[in-house]
Amino acid sequence: MQEIDYSKIGMRIRQARKTKGWSQSELAKLSGISMSFLGHIERGTRIMSLDTFVNICVALGADADELIWGIAHPSDTRLVDVWGRTEKKDSDSYSMYIRIMKSVAEIMNEA
Repeated sequence: MQEIDYSKIGMRIRQARKTKGWSQSELAKLSGISMSFLGHIERGTRIMSLDTFVNICVALGADADELIWGIAHPSDTRLVDVWGRTEKKDSDSYSMYIRIMKSVAEIMNEA
């Protein structure tokens, strides 16, 4: 199992923020945290909660795998594009499809 490197996560968050042309203040406000705490996250000196991480991902429009591991993985939203609109499909079939695709992706990453 890989160890989580919080300084690398922080670096990736900083890069994503700068790519959007945002200040720390802007991302902090959108994420519901203080600018000081965001600075600590970006330097890897403080560990954020899962809720805070999710808020940062949503604010940046970033994939969690990309911020954690530096590797972009297809997200459910991309799978929706392949599968089609969820309201047109049986929800049980769609859920099963998502589980299968995630399992395949995990197997491919292990190889």
